[in-house]
Amino acid sequence: MTDESMQPYQRIAQDVRDQIRLGRLKGNDKLPSTRELADRYEVAPGTVQRALAELRAGGIIYSHQGRGSFIRESAIDTVADPTTQAIKRLEQQVADLSARLDRLEERHDG
Repeated sequence: MTDESMQPYQRIAQDVRDQIRLGRLKGNDKLPSTRELADRYEVAPGTVQRALAELRAGGIIYSHQGRGSFIRESAIDTVADPTTQAIKRLEQQVADLSARLDRLEERHDG
């Protein structure tokens, strides 16, 4: 858990984000039930539901009625820090430029 000045539902949501960032939770992983999370965090089920609603609104999880809540495949991109996101964008740009250069060289050699 993080900052004590946060509301309990915010701490739960932040903890889930942190677990994703650390690789403990991955895309399509199922979260524990509301009751299990309430017991783990020692809060009321309504508090957990509010945390899950925040995570859904942020595009981090999705829920299926009767099946539970799951981590989205794209969650790591959503919770990644700005530096990590910038590095990923640069890596993609380098890959794109390398592919373009390869095509140009093929035309020149061909």
